[in-house]
Amino acid sequence: MTTIDLNSDIGEGFSRWSLGDDEAMLGIVSSANIACGFHAGDARTMRGTVRTAVDREVTIGAHVSYRDLAGFGRRNMDVESADLVPEVIYQIGALQGIAASLGAKVRYVKPHGALYNTIVHDERQATDVVTAISEIDDSLVLLGLAGSTVLRIAEERGLPTAAEAFADRAYTPEGALVSRREAGSVLHDATEVADRMLQLVESGTLTAIDGSTITLRADSICVHGDSPGAEAMARAVRDRLTVAGVGISSFIGS
Repeated sequence: MTTIDLNSDIGEGFSRWSLGDDEAMLGIVSSANIACGFHAGDARTMRGTVRTAVDREVTIGAHVSYRDLAGFGRRNMDVESADLVPEVIYQIGALQGIAASLGAKVRYVKPHGALYNTIVHDERQATDVVTAISEIDDSLVLLGLAGSTVLRIAEERGLPTAAEAFADRAYTPEGALVSRREAGSVLHDATEVADRMLQLVESGTLTAIDGSTITLRADSICVHGDSPGAEAMARAVRDRLTVAGVGISSFIGS
C-alpha cells in the first residue's frame, strides 16, 4: 500500500493570541511541526499542543526559525553562525523538554519561513542548521525541501532526512516555491490542491506555475495551518488520497 505523511505547522499562537484550528488539524495530519517560541508559540502553547498531539498519536517535530516574533519568522536575516547554531539548539531543546515532561519525544526538525527558504540554497546557514541538529540529537530527522542544499549537507553528514512538498503553494519550473510576494504563489482551491497531491503521490510530478511539469520527491505533504480554510484543505487532501487507496502515516517509523 502506498503511504504518505501529512504535516502542518501547529502551535503558532502566542500568549492570548491564537492562530489556526490546531485541534482540528491534529485530527487530520500525521505529523505536527510545533513552533518553538522564536517565530510563534510559547511554553504554555507548546505544552498544550504536545499534549494534544500525543492524544491523537501524531508525530512531533520541532519547527525552528529565526528569532523573529514580529515578522512571524518570514523576514530574511543574515544571522551569524555563532548565533544561529545555538539558537536552533535552544529551540529544539525547549520542545524536547516539554515533550519529555509529557512522556513524548521530538522525532524530527523542520525549519520555518525565511530560514527554511534560505537554507534551500545558502551553504553556510544550511550547514549551521545541520550542525545544530547533529549536536543536540543526531537521530532527529531533518524535514526540508526536496533537492535543497540543506538536505544534501545533512545526507553528507549522515543525518537522516525526509523531503516534503507543499500542498497549498505553487512551484517554479526549477522546483522551488514561488515567492509569497508573487501572484498565484498560494493556492486556495481545496479540490485543485487535493488533485495535485494525488498526482504527486501517484506520479512524482506536479504542474509548475508556468504550466510545465516538474519531478518532485516527497516523503511528506505540508498544509499550512495558518492559511485561510487550512482545515478544509487538509481534510480534502486526506480524503482524496484515502479514497484513492493511499495510506496516511508518519514518514518516521514507530
